[in-house]
Amino acid sequence: MTLPARVKVCEMGPRDGLQNEKAVVSTEDKIAYVNLLSEAGLPVIEATSFVSPKAIPQLSDATEVFAGIRKRPGTRYVVLTPNLKGLERARAAGADSIAVFTAASESFTKRNINMSIEQSLSAFGEVINAARLHGIWVRGYVSTAFGCPYEGTVPVDSVVRVTESLYKLGCDEISIGDTIGVGVSTQVHALIPRLSDIVPLENVALHFHDTYGQALANVEAGMQEGVAIFDSSAGGLGGCPYAPGASGNLGTEDLLYKLRGMDIETGVDLARVRAASRFIAGRLDHQLPSKAYTALEAASA
Repeated sequence: MTLPARVKVCEMGPRDGLQNEKAVVSTEDKIAYVNLLSEAGLPVIEATSFVSPKAIPQLSDATEVFAGIRKRPGTRYVVLTPNLKGLERARAAGADSIAVFTAASESFTKRNINMSIEQSLSAFGEVINAARLHGIWVRGYVSTAFGCPYEGTVPVDSVVRVTESLYKLGCDEISIGDTIGVGVSTQVHALIPRLSDIVPLENVALHFHDTYGQALANVEAGMQEGVAIFDSSAGGLGGCPYAPGASGNLGTEDLLYKLRGMDIETGVDLARVRAASRFIAGRLDHQLPSKAYTALEAASA
């Protein structure tokens, strides 16, 4: 199997990482955090979410954050927009890239956004259509692709069906997520060939959680199958709400360390990502879980 010569790293820390944090991070610190990540040369940063402030108070300052960050040429700044109202707020703030989300599990979709999968696709279809009318780039998320906290195993057919629907609705890129971190490499090898039949793999990203320590093995399996876009979070920020105390998002430092060791280009400065992680760690009430971040910080102390 031929591995990609270059991987696109999509940074999730400012949105997916911060949204469940108990410690309130100031608007100024969020802006500084995104700016530090930009300086690392990350090609994609999910900067914030234009969601209801009541739903996610931590991101209630989305407009101010997006206006305040320095937009580095060469970096795409994505914002999550759960509905048309969120899209309008994002457009007013000047966003040119958005993300929408659904899941491959009916139970998860119902509990998370109080819709069936089909209802969510219909609702997000309106958002995607409106976005594309204004020339806005769209990313779609498929959660629970490798397992669901309520249903357990999720059939590959369900993942394929939802992914195909998002692609046909007009998503430019689709991120397949292991929301609870239960996936293993054999599942990745089984899923990606099925997806490649319906979506060009250059439009597919993988989003792994490290809850059971499988994220990097799954990344390698994804690369072996032809995927070259991976989501991660600086410092591993963002715990798993379904496994309190366990690791959540794959750490960007862990991903970069592995890719560097495999001579795979990213264009991202690992030391500068560490600096961003160090900065945000000082605003939180816990240690960051990324193993590479922790080891590299200790080695340079």
